[in-house]
Amino acid sequence: MKKAGGYLLLLLLTVTLTSAAAHKYYVSVFQVEYAPRKKEMQITARIFIDDLDAALSKKYGKKLYLTTTKEIPEVNDYLKKYFTDKVHIKVNGIAKPVAFLDRETEDDILICYLTVPADARINTIQVSNTFLFEAHNEQQNIIHTKVNGVKKSLMLTQDTPSGTLDFN
Repeated sequence: MKKAGGYLLLLLLTVTLTSAAAHKYYVSVFQVEYAPRKKEMQITARIFIDDLDAALSKKYGKKLYLTTTKEIPEVNDYLKKYFTDKVHIKVNGIAKPVAFLDRETEDDILICYLTVPADARINTIQVSNTFLFEAHNEQQNIIHTKVNGVKKSLMLTQDTPSGTLDFN
């Protein structure tokens, strides 16, 4: 029994030391779904609030205090501007505007809703996404798409900030 307790203590110590050494991951997830009836792509972006707040402060030189009682009234204007600057989408080779609709908070995540017009059948989507790159060199932006029932994904980083998905 003493031996089992010693092993348990060793296991707990190993787990504790391993988790203390783990480093934070910088990841944002963008879910893109084509809605043919509405002739648009609907995007849901999930971003860690503290990472986004740091990036916005760095880019605009102003503390916005996202989702706190100190949040400045112009936050949505800054978010619209930031999304327009950082996310670029081409559908079938044609650049499309990204429209910021709204946002909500879930724990430590900011969920943002966007749309992109797509009035023709989608053959290709080219995505350039440099979201949060100024805040963290290790930032990864994962793009999950669903177009006409076909699911495809991209992982964009500072080394590879854009990619193309083919739906032919």
